[in-house]
This record gives sequence, C-alpha cells and structure tokens, in this order.
Amino acid sequence: MRRCQPSLCRWRPVPAVNLPNSITLTRIFSIPLLIWLLSTNHFRAFDGEQELLASALFIAASITDGIDGYLARRRGQITTMGILLDPLADKLLIAAAFIALVQFNPSLVPAWIAVIIIAREFLVSGLRSIAASEGFTIEASDLGKFKMLVQIVSVVAVILDHRWKEWPVGPYIFPVHWIALVAIWFMVFLSLTSALDYFVAFWSKIDRHVVKRRRRAFVLSRRRKRDVPVT
Repeated sequence: MRRCQPSLCRWRPVPAVNLPNSITLTRIFSIPLLIWLLSTNHFRAFDGEQELLASALFIAASITDGIDGYLARRRGQITTMGILLDPLADKLLIAAAFIALVQFNPSLVPAWIAVIIIAREFLVSGLRSIAASEGFTIEASDLGKFKMLVQIVSVVAVILDHRWKEWPVGPYIFPVHWIALVAIWFMVFLSLTSALDYFVAFWSKIDRHVVKRRRRAFVLSRRRKRDVPVT
C-alpha cells in the first residue's frame, strides 16, 4: 500500500481571510462610501454623477453577495468567519441604504418604511440564530431571494428618482418615479410576506423539535422507572 508523505497527508486548515471572505469584507467597506455618496453635497455641480455613482456602488456591492457564496462553495473555503460576516454584510448594506434614503429621498422612503425593512432583516437573523442554537437551519426561501432582487431595483430606482423622474433611453422613456414608487411598495409587501414565511417555517421546525425532545424525555423516564429495583 502506497503511503503519502507526512507533509502531504497533514490536514491543512482553510485560512480565515480567503478570497470569498475578502469579497465579503469589500462589501462591508463599501457601506461608508455609499453613505457618503448619498449624504454629500460635493456633487451638486455635476449633473447626476452623485446618483449614478451611488447606484453603481450599490449594484456592485449587491452582486458580491452572490459571488462570495458561490466561490466559497466552489473552492471549498467555507469558514466560520465567512458564515458570520456574509449575513452581517447583507443586513448592514440594506440598513445603511434605507437609512440614507430616508434623508436622500424622503418622499419615496419615509422613516416608517425603513423601519419595517430593517426590522424584517434583523427578525429573520434572530430566527436563524435561535434555530441554529436548537440544532437545525432555516434555508433561504425563493420568496426571500426574490425579495432581495426587488430590493436592488427599488434602491437604485429611488436613488435615480432623486435626479430624474423620467429617463429617456433612445426612443423609449422609462418612468423612473413610477418604477421606484411601485418597487418600494412591492418590496414592503414582500418583506412582510417573507418574514411571515420564515416565521412559519421556524415555528413548524421548532414545534417538531420540541415534540421529539419531549418524546425522548418520556422514553428515557420510562426506562429509568423500569430500572428502579422493587423493594
């Protein structure tokens, strides 16, 4: 039987700061820049550059959400640091974007809409944390993934609406204001619906988990009673 060299057979841990985690950190580091772009006044002399730069930055940061997870699975570089940072980066990006939009375009994003969206994000994170402590996971639903896509469209549309109510592209005219308005309200609906969907999934799993634990405790108690000698 052929044996490999000890240096080759030795287990090598995956480094914490690898390529997928570096991409996740880039998404986190882009958040202060996004807030600065949406709150600065240095671009007022330029026609629409502030809105275009902020939109491009948010789209690029949102795209990295899928890239880092794909690379981590493809390269076998799933780490504890990545599991912690990836959902945290998503929540911080969404929270920062909508908090900034309350000031940047309050006519489309009033404070109560930002509160609902941010509360939903942290509610789902809390449910997943409780589920993980109980020994099971809640996978991302298709509704939640679709909600993320609508979030990107709504944030970009609201940013562009700050400068253009309509955007002529060749022979077509895109009603930016109406797209932003419909996307924002549709996103609020999806946020509440997906939060309810996650809660139902969590409740069904935690309920089955509690029932199994009670059955196990009942079986163990019966065995203990049988093992007690009769005096």
